[in-house]
Amino acid sequence: MGGQEHFYLETQACGCYPKARGRGDGDLEQHSKPYRNYVANVTGVAANKIVSRVKRLGGGFGGKESRSVQLACICAVAAKKSKRPVRCMLNRDEDMITTGQRHPFLCHWKVGVTKEGKLLALDADVYANVGYSRDLSTAVVERALSHIDGVYNISNVHVRGYLCRTNTMSNTAFRGFGGPQGMFFAESFISEIADHLDIPAEEIRQINMYKPNEKTHFNQELRDWHVPLMYQQVLDESDYAARGKAVTEYNKAHKWSRGAWQSFRQNLVSLTFLNQAGALVHIYRDGSVLVAHGGTEMGQGLHTKIVMIAAEALKVPQSDVHISETATNTVANTSPTAASASSDLNGYAVFNACQQLNDRLQPYREKMPNASMTELADAAYHDRVNLSANGFYKTPDIGYKWGENTGQMFYYFTQGVTAAEVQIDTLTGDWTPLRADIKMDVGHSINPAIDYGQIEGAFIQGQGLFTTEESLWHRASGHLFTRGPGAYKIPGFRDIPQIFNVSLLKDVEWKTLRTIQRSRGVGEPPLFMGSAVFFAIRDALRAARKQWGVDDVLSLWSPATPERIRISCCDPLVERGRVEDRGDGFFVVI
Repeated sequence: MGGQEHFYLETQACGCYPKARGRGDGDLEQHSKPYRNYVANVTGVAANKIVSRVKRLGGGFGGKESRSVQLACICAVAAKKSKRPVRCMLNRDEDMITTGQRHPFLCHWKVGVTKEGKLLALDADVYANVGYSRDLSTAVVERALSHIDGVYNISNVHVRGYLCRTNTMSNTAFRGFGGPQGMFFAESFISEIADHLDIPAEEIRQINMYKPNEKTHFNQELRDWHVPLMYQQVLDESDYAARGKAVTEYNKAHKWSRGAWQSFRQNLVSLTFLNQAGALVHIYRDGSVLVAHGGTEMGQGLHTKIVMIAAEALKVPQSDVHISETATNTVANTSPTAASASSDLNGYAVFNACQQLNDRLQPYREKMPNASMTELADAAYHDRVNLSANGFYKTPDIGYKWGENTGQMFYYFTQGVTAAEVQIDTLTGDWTPLRADIKMDVGHSINPAIDYGQIEGAFIQGQGLFTTEESLWHRASGHLFTRGPGAYKIPGFRDIPQIFNVSLLKDVEWKTLRTIQRSRGVGEPPLFMGSAVFFAIRDALRAARKQWGVDDVLSLWSPATPERIRISCCDPLVERGRVEDRGDGFFVVI
């Protein structure tokens, strides 16, 4: 499968402002701590004299987690040399050719399966195009290997990952971080098994789907596992059976267009080892609250959730809580704003700080049970009580050992189910998304409005990954051809499903979930839902191919561009013009 450009609205930017006695400020990144350290190294200035700060980002998606370092260091060296502020912002072409993308992947797999469709074994070699340097590629491949089972119980799994250094720019983190690639391969071999055995893919999926409390191939128990429940709910709520029959009738009546209805489910796990967060909370004498934490606001609503957590913990109105910015002089050692973990980590750190303040204010609440925060803070101030608190949180019980297959790799699982319906034009390869039904288990949502927005946006971004977004490079030089929106096609308004239903799982108990307010991370998990559109297109192609007597296994590469869709139709016109596939993949030979 191919990679994907981040295409955040605000391109990479950095400003460096030298100050007295060797101090300096810089801004704009997803992860403040390493930028401070790198800038300290290239300038020869101690880290305690460097302040890395960010107010907000115009999108990140992982692209500003590590690749902003080069721009930060360039600005820092220039600022130190000139003793003047230096600011730089890349244009779109510069950003796309220097900052890296999602890793393109290749997988060679073999599966053992019974005639009834029960999976017995998986053996796979997974190759990642990492570009000219390693960056975060090792962790990306590890995540792909941990997700290659999808949601399917396979008794025997042997998978190997390889980092392939090439002549393209260094690829980096992207929303999902290897998870979508691994799960895509799982759904691909499920679909091809269904073709070989002539069994509906949905039956194969149901036979092999994980059940609650079973163990994954990395020996982690699936607690609070609700995929089977959500699967049935989506079937009922989307009227799956009736719409499936309607699609079949549509295909019989129309020669050049095909509809398809594909049920799909996925899981993306969150929070690996070494996750930690700090926070600083001040209560002022007027009762207002200032919160600082280590997360970066990128449009995902992190600050909004943190404000809600702090307001509820301190029993004050949300309007009285303010977050100024993220800076290393307030919260020194931060974790990256990534892996859908930011509200879990920083939310708990803020909650921890608020609990300390509540303990200090408890005597005053007992004396003045109806007092406002203004009265409580003023009384505590006159008694010389500290109204500032440092909070800290670390994810417990994490520590997987590669090679030994022991220890817990992830803290919890975020789950979802999707059904998608598409229509393709077999004359042109164009397609239209007709409907999508999504149900997600995000635990007890802190802010449902934010979570709905994250699910919808991630679905469309994932749909782009598997359909419209194709990067092309010059094979010899590694030069990127698809630069800018004219050559690189992200989803637009027309690519939004005409009927778009999103719901959250309710009326269940999360008995073992120990996150802040029993919520789950929701930033990355819904992205793979977009692949339901890809597999719906694949089903439509199988229906189109049957009229020409082609019933062999369909191997469809991602992204499913109109060219690939048209060629896969296998009608006589296509067959007359077919050329031998040279296996160039994501390269263009000039």
